[in-house]
Parts: sequence; structure tokens; C-alpha cells
Amino acid sequence: MGIAVIMAVIEGLTMGLTTIWFAIAALVMVFVSFLPIPLVFQIMIFLAISSGLLFFTRPIAIKKFKTGKVKTNVDSLVGMAALVTKQITEFDRGEVKLNGQIWSAKSEDGSTLQEGTKCEVVRIEGVQAIVIAKKQES
Repeated sequence: MGIAVIMAVIEGLTMGLTTIWFAIAALVMVFVSFLPIPLVFQIMIFLAISSGLLFFTRPIAIKKFKTGKVKTNVDSLVGMAALVTKQITEFDRGEVKLNGQIWSAKSEDGSTLQEGTKCEVVRIEGVQAIVIAKKQES
């Protein structure tokens, strides 16, 4: 029971959805401990239950609670469409209009993007958007 309480407190402090599974396994083991099972097997049962919960239910819980990395303003720009407003060449940075703002930009693969070309943001490096030309729809 002590392990269940300790793991629950750790989970409450970290909110990482990791130690909660050990707390649940320890709670189950409180009832299993009343059975005439040797301590070695009880420990193995505890490890099996906690690792099973950790590996099989944690990914589901993470999706359900949407824990993890929260996209910031800059992260949310990745994948967005942009319009080249100043030519981008292999050796010169250009500019793109992205989300209503002008960003310094360069091509990811070093290709030249002419003014008026539609492109997509691959990543943001500092204050510079790294873009690729958008595929033409036919």
C-alpha cells in the first residue's frame, strides 16, 4: 500500500503518466498479497502488471489527455502555406508572407523560388522560415 501511495504522489507532482501505472499495480497487489503466493512471485506479478499497464495503456492515456508537447506559436506555423514575396535563391535569403506576416526565408533544398510562388513551411530556425515549393495540383 505504501508503494501505491508513493507512486501516486510522484505522479501528482510530475504529471508524466508514468508512475501512476505502478501505483495501480501496487494497489492490485494489496489484494493479491492475501493469497498464499511466495514473495518472489508477488514481485514478478507486480512487475508484469505495472509494465503491461505502462506499455499498453499509457499511449492511449496520453492521446486521451493530450499530454506532451504543446505547439507554441512558432511550432504551429510548420506545415502552413506561405507566399514568396522576395525571390529565394541558393545563396540569398528571400521573404515569404506567412500567416499575415513577412518572414525571412530560405529554401530547404537550395532551390530558387520566384516571387509569387506558393510554398510550405518545413521548420522555423530562429527568425527564419525554411520552406519548400508546394506541389502543383493537376
